[in-house]
Amino acid sequence: MFVSIDNPNAKGAIAELKIATAATCLGLPVLRPMTERGRYDLAFEVGGRLLRVQCKWANVHKDVVNVRLPSTYLTRSREVRTVYGAHEIDAVAAYCAELDRCYLIPIDLVAERRTLSLRLRPPLNGQRAALHWAADYELPGAIAQLEERSAGSRKVVGSSPTSSTHDTDVPTVVGAHELRNRFGWYLERAAAGEDIRVTRRGHPCIRLSREAAS
Repeated sequence: MFVSIDNPNAKGAIAELKIATAATCLGLPVLRPMTERGRYDLAFEVGGRLLRVQCKWANVHKDVVNVRLPSTYLTRSREVRTVYGAHEIDAVAAYCAELDRCYLIPIDLVAERRTLSLRLRPPLNGQRAALHWAADYELPGAIAQLEERSAGSRKVVGSSPTSSTHDTDVPTVVGAHELRNRFGWYLERAAAGEDIRVTRRGHPCIRLSREAAS
């Protein structure tokens, strides 16, 4: 049963506990920083790397899960609100008590933003472009996508001598389901010069890149 909670500190603590429990139930090692006031609340070990995760409380309004992204802290003179950057965290995890569901959103979607809306159902006007569907970011599926991407990256790095492979040379590996749901976004990244490798059931499928298009 959902019980409304007004205390922001209680919301944050509950969200962190729910997210950590959900990740643990999926078999992920979950770590917590020993000091407070850091930019991330938890770390997940996914595909052999640590993912810095900031935890948030989410609310439902009509057909949308709303995730408020800024963090707030007090100085001696005022309250400061800041957004997150890719140098600080790798993902935002959000817990929605009304649905009792956890979501994991990559930094690409939340960097420098103040809010993010995840749709539960299509809007009445029929719009589908540029929407983020809540089902695509539910924790089990989001973790599976990250593991698939990490496995693909390791295969690519292993195919070349370490000395000749730089971080910028490693392609982005994405599953076919993820590409289908966010095709326009990945197309823009490919047009900007990023090398996108698409897998289906863990096997290489197609490649998107500016070089391939030319």
